[in-house]
Amino acid sequence: MTPEEILRDIQRRASERLAVSVVADPVIQERVDYVCRCMSNRAGVRLLMSCLLAKLDKPNIDLRKPYTEIGGEDSFSGRTYDERYLTPFINEHRLPVNPTTAFLTPTLRNINQPLTTDRELVGRPRDLYKKTLELLEDVAVNRISADTLLIEIVRALMLLRNEKLARISSLLAGLDRAEGALPLSSEAIITLISQHLACKNSSRLLVLVVAAAYKAAGVRLVERMLPLNSHNAADLQTGSLGDIEICLLGDDAVVTVYEMKMKRVTRDDIDAAVTKIARAPNKIHNYLFVTTETLDPMVAEYAKTFYEKTDGAEIAILDCIGFLRHFLHLFHRIRADYLNAYQTLVLNEPDSAVSQTLKEAFLALRQAAESGE
Repeated sequence: MTPEEILRDIQRRASERLAVSVVADPVIQERVDYVCRCMSNRAGVRLLMSCLLAKLDKPNIDLRKPYTEIGGEDSFSGRTYDERYLTPFINEHRLPVNPTTAFLTPTLRNINQPLTTDRELVGRPRDLYKKTLELLEDVAVNRISADTLLIEIVRALMLLRNEKLARISSLLAGLDRAEGALPLSSEAIITLISQHLACKNSSRLLVLVVAAAYKAAGVRLVERMLPLNSHNAADLQTGSLGDIEICLLGDDAVVTVYEMKMKRVTRDDIDAAVTKIARAPNKIHNYLFVTTETLDPMVAEYAKTFYEKTDGAEIAILDCIGFLRHFLHLFHRIRADYLNAYQTLVLNEPDSAVSQTLKEAFLALRQAAESGE
């Protein structure tokens, strides 16, 4: 079988045994549960899946040697299996793991030795890497077969996915019951978004606050937003000019760029923006910083000095909540559309960008706001 066929077979068998574990050894079962449910670091589970798939595809390899730099006929490229085969499989079945390869994480890149249990991988949590290496060892010494372990991992991920979807569905059902009530006021929406931004690990939300405005009012503005880049993708890597890029309808030329900051905007940030404007393939009309921190008047004045130097590109710094307040009152009649657009963006983001906790927090906050609690 090809790797794609192997994964289809594994998924089918995991679905048939969804309610019951296929692992008899309680120690191995505990390791699998820990690695699959370690939400603070998802690299371990993708590493395991890559190595197990390679073992099933080529039984003669040593699944503890997922680096061709190790050498020998029993080593292999774990990253190739990860990116070429696992990524589409994970996306198709919406499995709750990182959307990108494990082999580019700091802990797992640039290794030229086997991943044996006497090796300590430097990363957090420490137990994640310890248990991951132990599971690789379990297969290597035949305490469990590669296909049984991969079935159990896929089964555990499917259960986790279903649990998350059930919680989201329950919260959405609570919102549906509140339909027909008076829509939240603009100020109530601002309070709701502010509460959400105040949650931990919410940096991606700042992008979604502005993106939702263009989703809701883009046609009225005769402007459209280009697809958002990945949360952890650098501008240099993607070739983008900022976090959000706006074009006129019917045109692919970027005219407005938004850069999001959950910290004070500095003169260095302005200089970096000027560099991006200079290399842009077309004229940029606005380069706008949106921040949650206090605006520095000196930096704002510095930004103004580049209008003529850039031949008419205006650089400005906006307060995030101030931007949102002005938008919602300017487009008061579509404030509900804005809130729904923000909710859709939040729920559609991968968990690596907006965590399940943040998604549930927004729905709970919205339900409380709409019920008057």
